[in-house]
Amino acid sequence: MATVVWRAVLAAGLVCGVGLLPWLTRTDPAHTVLKARSAEREPAPEVLADIRAQLGLDGGPAHVLGRWLGGLARGDAGQSWTSGTDVLPEVLQALAASLLLMAVALLVAAVTAGLVCARTLRLGARRRLGGRRRGGTVSAVLASLPEFLVASVLATVVGVQLGWLPALGWYGPQWTLLPALALGLPAGAVLGRLLDDLLPGAFGEPWALAAAARGLTGRRIARQALRRCVPALLPNLGLFVVGLTGGAVAVEQVFDIPGLGRTTLQAALAQDLPVLQAGTLALVLLAGLATGATRVAARLLTGPALRDGALSSLHRPAPAAGGLLPLSLGAVLITVIGAGLTRDPLALDTGERLRAPSADHPFGTDALGRDLLARVGHGALDTLLFAAAITAAALLLGVLLGLVPRVSGPLVDTVNAVPPVLAALLVTAVAGSGAATPALAVGAVAWAPLAAHTSALLRQERATLHVTATRGLGAGRWYLLRRELLPAVLPSVLRHALLRLPGVALALASLGFLGLGAQPPSPEWGLLLAENQPYAERAPWAVLAPAAVLALLGALAVSAAGGLTGLRRTGRTTPAVTEQPAVGKELAAR
Repeated sequence: MATVVWRAVLAAGLVCGVGLLPWLTRTDPAHTVLKARSAEREPAPEVLADIRAQLGLDGGPAHVLGRWLGGLARGDAGQSWTSGTDVLPEVLQALAASLLLMAVALLVAAVTAGLVCARTLRLGARRRLGGRRRGGTVSAVLASLPEFLVASVLATVVGVQLGWLPALGWYGPQWTLLPALALGLPAGAVLGRLLDDLLPGAFGEPWALAAAARGLTGRRIARQALRRCVPALLPNLGLFVVGLTGGAVAVEQVFDIPGLGRTTLQAALAQDLPVLQAGTLALVLLAGLATGATRVAARLLTGPALRDGALSSLHRPAPAAGGLLPLSLGAVLITVIGAGLTRDPLALDTGERLRAPSADHPFGTDALGRDLLARVGHGALDTLLFAAAITAAALLLGVLLGLVPRVSGPLVDTVNAVPPVLAALLVTAVAGSGAATPALAVGAVAWAPLAAHTSALLRQERATLHVTATRGLGAGRWYLLRRELLPAVLPSVLRHALLRLPGVALALASLGFLGLGAQPPSPEWGLLLAENQPYAERAPWAVLAPAAVLALLGALAVSAAGGLTGLRRTGRTTPAVTEQPAVGKELAAR
């Protein structure tokens, strides 16, 4: 009951905060509404007064919010301030488009995740995981590709040049394929890496050994291993459901899809509060439904073992990745950044516009003749430093909140219902615009997947046999947390955080692409992609240069994460004798 109340309080706080957006920005809502309705009309005082009277703005934000909530209780979400149409049909139509796109994108993500962990499944089914070395460079590159860049390439090449699929608009199921690929490929790469991290532990459990000894086929064992690992990933899958619905703003912009994310963004920019609040409330409700569905699915897949404390630990020391690959990738990244820092990123030469890569300009030039290598190198200082700092803070906050799932669970759902674009607008309203605004917006939501992952892994780890036995010996909560639970869970969460590092950089880049991040002439990578996107067909190197560096960052993060092994000593399943609890000492003495 307390969790339900806490969830309702958070949802109400979010909706009320969104409703205060015009007053937080210290702007006149009537002026913004007039501009959205008719950009040419002069904002005369009598015109603005008439708009305030129509919208009931004279009563202040409390009056506006109370009237909206009263109408919502009667099933009426009000009318749009800009178009005058009923809000509920508009939001429901946008939600339907986003749900269809999300469903197809999840299918693409599932297929992609299966391909990413196919090698581990094949080796595990054949009992040959002993010599497996961690890889995943291709999946890291795939996870690091900006969604809006993938969308633009697919729309240009597959949709326009080849004409295989429709590229723009939203007129039927066939229009979902290209945007679903743009959304599902990066999401599937992330889910596949997380699943691939857990599968070796599942194949090493006693049931897998017994199944192989009884002659069960490798395919059946692989299926059961998947069933064993999926419950730990379901909370993150629920986050992807909401993220692919409300956070697909850039892809919806590229493909001209009237989805909920795009509708919410347009309402936020126009300060159309009824539409913005209804869209946000829809995302909050979707987050609650997704969380409830994933919890039910996790219980069904795990069965009574979770309740009875009869699970085995999936988090065993894993074979480290080769140390040469991350060193090589890191050296390449440092070399590129170092070479770029020696050049001037703002030097203009209109005679060298959109030049192909050459000895003088290894990455080519942009539409103003500026050296792209210089801009990529100088942009790395902002992008990488912000991404690393946000990831570190998100890891710390995610682990701490993951320890208290009753508090963090509803908070994760509420935060995940806020697309980074809307978060950027809220942060801008409160803190003002600036170079740090995108970092604050991304940091406000980046911890949620790590907190969900931590709480899900801890829930399963608490139900393992060795924790049950240690608790039976008299170990307290602090001892179990410090010596058993955290050492088992932290490596996986840390690898997850490193895997998310390129995603944080991509979120910063997406805000720059949408015009909510860094402003010209900054060389921030997202702004580089946005500035050079119109010239992608004529000068593809202008877009490929920052995209390739982002992909290199993703490969480096995953290869470095592959070298992290379990913190627990191999073979130790009970506390050390020197720190054995009092009950354990008595049992040992007997």
